[in-house]
Amino acid sequence: MYTYRYPHPAITTDCVVFGFDGKSLSILLIQRGIDPYKGYWALPGGFVRMDETVEDCAYRELKEESGVENIYIEQLQSFSGVNRDPRERVITIAFMAFVRQDEYQVIGGSDAAKAQWYRLDELPSLAFDHLEIVSAALQKLRKKITIEPLAFRLLNTTFTMSQLQTIYEVVLGHSLDRRNFHKKMTKMGYISPTEDKLRVNGRPGVLYTFDEEKYREYIDSHF
Repeated sequence: MYTYRYPHPAITTDCVVFGFDGKSLSILLIQRGIDPYKGYWALPGGFVRMDETVEDCAYRELKEESGVENIYIEQLQSFSGVNRDPRERVITIAFMAFVRQDEYQVIGGSDAAKAQWYRLDELPSLAFDHLEIVSAALQKLRKKITIEPLAFRLLNTTFTMSQLQTIYEVVLGHSLDRRNFHKKMTKMGYISPTEDKLRVNGRPGVLYTFDEEKYREYIDSHF
């Protein structure tokens, strides 16, 4: 076994899982069952084991502490504030995800007393520097939704323009002009109207579908 002259910081992972319920944006949180910050709400996460990657750790901790598994997560960034953890020098690698909230039943496990969704505008006090991590993840989500097809992964195969606009408004945090939004979306060429309609408030609404192949062609021609 190797020994080193210099001290080494511990490594953890934390997961920011955004959930959309059709009307609002929420964050998956766990209530810590142990010190430090026992009883506080926090992001699912924990220490990286010697035999796993940070990705392995993120998936493991997410499943152990909240019951959530089989989702796509991507690395957000590292957080290395010197005093971010009162136990020792800890650097965390944060991950993020954006999912349909109703597809996941959450339940606390491992060292988490509880697990539940909290609306983004009703977050409780968070442990460690987790509010900073959430803020960074939200900023990245707002950028990604304008250039990647994140919204379409939360919709059914067919959807109304109003349903699509709602996701954008919830993530971006402000209202969008209906006509301008419709014009911008259809101009891109990868959203196609179908022959089907859905009645909304008694009025028929056109159903659209997302074309992955046309989206790739759009990206290739613009970037």
